[in-house]
Amino acid sequence: MSPFTDIPVHAPVAGRRIALFAGAYNHISDGVALTLNRLVRYLESRGAKVLIFAPTTNRPPALDHNGTLISVPSIPVPGRSDYRLSVGISRKGWSRLEAFAPNLVHIATPDYTGAQALKWAKSRQIPVVSSFHTHFTAYLKYFAEYNPLYRIDFLENTAWRYGRWFYTQVEHIYVPSPSIGDELRSHGITNGIRVWARGVDAERFSPAHRCQEWRLTHGFADRDVVVSYVGRLVWEKNLAIFAEVIEKLSAAGIAHKSLVVGDGPARDTLTGRLQDTVFTGPLEGTELAAAYASSDVFLFPSDTETFGNVTLEAMASGLPAVCANASGSDLLVLDGKTGYLAPPRNTAAFLEHVSRLISDHLLRETFSRAARERAMAFEWNNIMGHLASYYQEIWADRPDDQADPFHLSSAERRIRKAVA
Repeated sequence: MSPFTDIPVHAPVAGRRIALFAGAYNHISDGVALTLNRLVRYLESRGAKVLIFAPTTNRPPALDHNGTLISVPSIPVPGRSDYRLSVGISRKGWSRLEAFAPNLVHIATPDYTGAQALKWAKSRQIPVVSSFHTHFTAYLKYFAEYNPLYRIDFLENTAWRYGRWFYTQVEHIYVPSPSIGDELRSHGITNGIRVWARGVDAERFSPAHRCQEWRLTHGFADRDVVVSYVGRLVWEKNLAIFAEVIEKLSAAGIAHKSLVVGDGPARDTLTGRLQDTVFTGPLEGTELAAAYASSDVFLFPSDTETFGNVTLEAMASGLPAVCANASGSDLLVLDGKTGYLAPPRNTAAFLEHVSRLISDHLLRETFSRAARERAMAFEWNNIMGHLASYYQEIWADRPDDQADPFHLSSAERRIRKAVA
């Protein structure tokens, strides 16, 4: 299944002004932040102007961000201080937004700030689009497990009610896979759904970066089969399944090595359980590329993804992937061809698939070539050009005075502001 349609690539965006609202942009280096930064870089390289509104912290940024960033006041998420909860746009932020006069508002996080931006844009007849990055109802399962006073059905119903209120007011909703779009439709959110997949840098992530020296430095011999995980070390990623599979491989005497790349609040518990596993912490650049390519099997049991960025990077690096049969992986992994899809939380199924790949060298090689070929379809320029084409749909359907409602004289702008 191809993630693309016949929509042309590189739709014109020069001269457009886009206000982007996000819950994470530079204070944490997760898949959402990296994707949005790449989007801004793409848009600005083609002549658009982008103003980003997102939380920041007093700590050094986790990444060098693209574009002009306006800090949104925020507080740490209880129990997860690496994530931020926005508390609204500041007076300075409102002034910058008014002066910027966007002709499109893109909301990546439907939080309080996103709701403020939605209300502001609609009052000024500025088109609003939204991208769906976080499978918030799936995360509620874990919240309820650790907070038994909350009923999961109550939390899910409340979240979907809010989602229907928010998403039915935007013109487009950009989902990372068809299965996420189907889920939104099943909950009454049907308007303007478009698939916007994620991409991969197929030169940066490539089998060519496999490095015997890197393997030896981390304790892996030539003939070792390395089972790896890359990503945030949070229990929402179903890390308990990863740990159980590695433990059962050892108990069954199946020769293997295991590698975990990343950091997060689950790290201490995991290192205590998996004492023979190599934990590198977070890696970037050539080190990250080498870690992927120098592994042999990618195990990613998360069922809370909207799109498996790390799975795509692993596949581009030539790794057969064993993933949960859930949104985020079902668009990428072709079951039985590039890897395997296992029922979520089914340890036995994950163990069976990983064991088969460990024991069958020829199968790994066949899947490796197919995984790389599959990943090549998700080239970043096509992915970003796809989104630009969706933007162009919005602008093309509006008269010039509505497509750019703030392209006014200063006097006209003051009048419009007073009326609003």
